Amino acid sequence: MDFRKAEFIRSAVDPSGFIRDGLPQVAFAGRSNVGKSSVINSIVQRKNFARVGSSPGKTTQINYFLIDRSFYIVDLPGYGYAAVSKAERDRWGRLMEDYFASGLITLGVQIVDARHRPTADDITMMNWFKASRVTAIVVVNKTDKCKKSELPGNIARIRETLDLGEDDPLVYYSAETGSEREALLIALDRELGNL
Repeated sequence: MDFRKAEFIRSAVDPSGFIRDGLPQVAFAGRSNVGKSSVINSIVQRKNFARVGSSPGKTTQINYFLIDRSFYIVDLPGYGYAAVSKAERDRWGRLMEDYFASGLITLGVQIVDARHRPTADDITMMNWFKASRVTAIVVVNKTDKCKKSELPGNIARIRETLDLGEDDPLVYYSAETGSEREALLIALDRELGNL
């Protein structure tokens, strides 16, 4: 699969905009400041493909990107950013609930920060993936900002907090440097191939 063959298809602000054409949908989720758009950009090797906002919380719709005419990367709204109004957070929450309830998700990608324990929102998101009965690859982003000696302990804490088993897929990553891009592509290929 050529991840560089990527095109933006559309944004959905409500369930009528969800794509239902039968192609697999890989849902990318993460906190507003975890670098979700940067991870997507590094996967497709384009600098400004998924918009990177100057401030967190800029993804306010569900954005669909078609990869190699084979599957969609679905960029979900970032969560957990306090500067957004309660009404807007509620709207995003309903949109996410509708999408998870739609049965359209094929595979999840949960992005967390290598430096921090996953938040209550991260745990909720992982539980949504589990409740939807889809595998979620945990991408531990920002490893370049972490001391190598700290990484094993941080990874163990992430696994424990998200209640991951040893076989649950987890990939170290740095969207900044592109480090471990190949490992993430292999994990995506493997999980999509298992469907």
